[in-house]
Parts: sequence; C-alpha cells; structure tokens
Amino acid sequence: MRYDEQFRIPFIKQAIAAAGGRLTLYASPWSPPAWMKDSGNMLRGGKLLPQYRRAWANYYVKFIKDYEQQGIPVWALTVQNEPMAIQKWKSCIFTGEEERDFIKGYLGPTLQTSGLGNKTLIAWDHNRDLLYQRASAVLDDPQAATYVWGIGYHWYETRTGSAMLFDNVRRVHEAYPDKNLIFTEGCVENFKLDRVGHWALGERYGMSMSGDFNAGTVGWTDWNVLLDETGGPNHVGNFCFAPIITDTRTGKLLYTNAYYYIGHFSTFIRPGARRISSSSNRDVLQTTAFRNPDAA
Repeated sequence: MRYDEQFRIPFIKQAIAAAGGRLTLYASPWSPPAWMKDSGNMLRGGKLLPQYRRAWANYYVKFIKDYEQQGIPVWALTVQNEPMAIQKWKSCIFTGEEERDFIKGYLGPTLQTSGLGNKTLIAWDHNRDLLYQRASAVLDDPQAATYVWGIGYHWYETRTGSAMLFDNVRRVHEAYPDKNLIFTEGCVENFKLDRVGHWALGERYGMSMSGDFNAGTVGWTDWNVLLDETGGPNHVGNFCFAPIITDTRTGKLLYTNAYYYIGHFSTFIRPGARRISSSSNRDVLQTTAFRNPDAA
C-alpha cells in the first residue's frame, strides 16, 4: 500500500479531479502473492493454490475498501488479468473451469458477505480469440453467472497475424444477451518514437472501437494514458505506444492521432448512450452510431 500511496493514488486523484470529480474505475489483479501460488513466484504464470482461494478473495475486498477509504470509488473488478498468459511479468493462470469455481465458491460470495455485492464483476479479461469459450465456461453455470456482470476482453489476438475477431464478440452478445461485454485493455506494441505520427495508430483504435461496439460491447478502455519517449517506463522492457507521449528530455507532450480517435468517441458518446443501426456503402468505410440519453 505504501507504493500506491506514493504514486498510484495521487495520480488517480488528479485524474478524477481533471474529469470533474467523477471517474469510472475498475481494478484488475495480475498475481496473488508468491506464497499463494504453486510456483512460489508472482512472475511467469503459476496457479493459485486451492487452499488459498478464500484468502485471495479476501484480498480483493481489502483492496477495494482501502481505496474507497482514500476517496477513490471502485466501480468494478476483473477476476484476473490475462488468465491464460504466462508472462515474464506478474501473471497467474486460470482455466475456464478454475475461474468459474473461484467465482461461485469464493470471490462472488466473499464480495456479497463483505458488503460489496454491488460491485461489478468481470470475467475473462483476455483476448477475443477464446472469448466465447471462456464466457461459456463461466456463464453456462447458473451459480457463477449470478455474480458476473459481464465479460472483459483484449485485442492481442492480432499478435498471431489474425484480424480482430469481432464475430467472437458478437457470438457472446447473442448467446448471453443479459450479460455485458467490455473491452478492458488494448495498446499498440513495439514502441518506436519515429512512428508516433503514423495514422495506423489511431486507425487501429477506430477500427476496434467501431467493430466492438457494433458487436455488442458497452465500454472500451485503452491500456495506457501517458508514456515517455522510450514507450515506458517498463520494468521488463515491454515498451508500448500510448495516446500521449511525453519527451522527458524536452518536456514536450506529443498527442498521437490515437488520442484524437479516442477523444472523438468519448466526446460524442455519453454515458448511458444506446447504440442504434448504421450502415456503410463500402467495405472500407466503418460506421457506428449511438443515441445519447438527451436524444442527441
């Protein structure tokens, strides 16, 4: 908590103030403590040991309550960031069945009994490629499904050379219309400073947001707000692009076109908006449309 109090909490409070005093926030754990895992290591995957499921569920509660005592309201939480990725950074593996059982046997009930049953619980939180399989593993279980608001996902299936798999998003939306879909992470990888002006950065965001919303997604989140001229700082060399790049050598801020793509959507699509039909007369032209609560 000391690290949070020094860095994260002041930054989040500044963001809340800049947003006019209200900001929708959700939390996503990357790994349990090393002593709770079969690998004895917070890095490179490993699994939560069964005997610590309840203790780990209690950690979520403690985190949320501590942050809210600091004046930072937490709207939602995901079960596990990227539960099928063995990374050199903090990571933890859950199969679909393990995630289901953790939700219905431990995390869901613990949130309820701790007075946090109103918090939004998001499952999966990984790529579109296994979106339907992982959603069905959890949501086909009535007990687990009662605790789950929706399914979160990322866009990194493109690392394999795949296109963005919007049909998988649509299949989940059609199969589970009473649940929600939310894009919980995306960034453009392999940072190079001489590419910050390339239109491909923003076009990737525009393509994803349009395709995801049209497939039934209700919310969309970028990964990074601001990074430096190296695409960091990053403790494991995972350097990425962000909508805003700061050159720490000169103090100059570089607003990439991704910033303006996101800004276009977030400026005109207001909270509570409902998607309405739109169509295009060419396959290279994407469209999406919304009606805001004030009918604008």
